[in-house]
Amino acid sequence: MSAPAWENMVRAALDAASLSGTDDVPIGAVVFDPEGVELARAANRREADGDPTAHAEVLALRAAAQAFGDGWRLPGCTIAVTVEPCTMCAGAITLSRVDALVFGAWEPKTGAVGSLWDVVRDPRLTHRPQVKGGVLEDECRALMVDFFATKRER
Repeated sequence: MSAPAWENMVRAALDAASLSGTDDVPIGAVVFDPEGVELARAANRREADGDPTAHAEVLALRAAAQAFGDGWRLPGCTIAVTVEPCTMCAGAITLSRVDALVFGAWEPKTGAVGSLWDVVRDPRLTHRPQVKGGVLEDECRALMVDFFATKRER
């Protein structure tokens, strides 16, 4: 996949992040089919739903699995996320069998795709998606920095 394609996918994830309410961390995720057509998008909804698993990645994967029509598997698909996935989301991404994961900002405190852990590329797993991190990193990081700066002002 080319750098412009990755950037377009992360831009879609940035757009999806705007779906987060004012209390949810603005993380967006978008799943694309093998031809690059958007299947599903979601934003974090933990606070809105009162659900600790309502991360953007999990919600987008659930909706994409319904739209894709291969049960729970998403072969050939790509997921784009604004921030490096956590362990739960990295596990869900791996288990969904997507071919690729592209994300924006690295997350040194909870990231599970190279920062703190590297769940998706663990050689003990039977499926390991291609990974491209740091795409539109500054834009994705700015979204997070602005959100938490606003929270501290309250």
